[in-house]
Amino acid sequence: MMLIGQYDSPFVRRVGIALRLAGLDFEHKPWSTFGDADKVRQYNPLGRVPALVLDDGDVLIESHAILDWLDGSVPAGRALFPREEPLRRRALKVAALGTGIADKAVSLFYERRLHDPASEVWVQRCRAQILGAMATLEDDRGARRTRWWFGEAIGHADIAVAAALRFVREAHPGLVDWSVFPELDEHCGRAEALPVFQEIQQPFIPPT
Repeated sequence: MMLIGQYDSPFVRRVGIALRLAGLDFEHKPWSTFGDADKVRQYNPLGRVPALVLDDGDVLIESHAILDWLDGSVPAGRALFPREEPLRRRALKVAALGTGIADKAVSLFYERRLHDPASEVWVQRCRAQILGAMATLEDDRGARRTRWWFGEAIGHADIAVAAALRFVREAHPGLVDWSVFPELDEHCGRAEALPVFQEIQQPFIPPT
């Protein structure tokens, strides 16, 4: 298999971490959607990452679709989303809030980078969406007493939130007052201390 995209993308990173946790070998191509756009489009005509090239040559795109395939490819006990309800839909919601934060943080970065002046309406909208989702996640995580969100084993929801908030910290320093989000801060610290998170990571590199 071949995973395309840089690990400073929270979407690529969550896939890389999940593949490692599943024990699947893959080749990593750290291609940029800007500097390596032509290479990326050979595998995803949208020019977006992540893209996962399977051993049979088929290409999966979008992180959630890739992880859905991954969970369907491993024994039930190794899937990183719960398979029983209501835990499954609750985990999907947490993961969706995490990836939603990442999506708005990416949008906010490009608004500030590509537009001069940036739209203050759009900047404030993105900021409100990020902080609103974080507040919901903070309350939800604080109501739980397990090591990870839905038990003692890490799952896709944990990874999605940690990867998104790492991106927020690096791409938007000063945006978040982390003292307001102690549960999320602790969650991210616990995740980032894991060897797999330390292996599958890359400092944020702003595109030029």
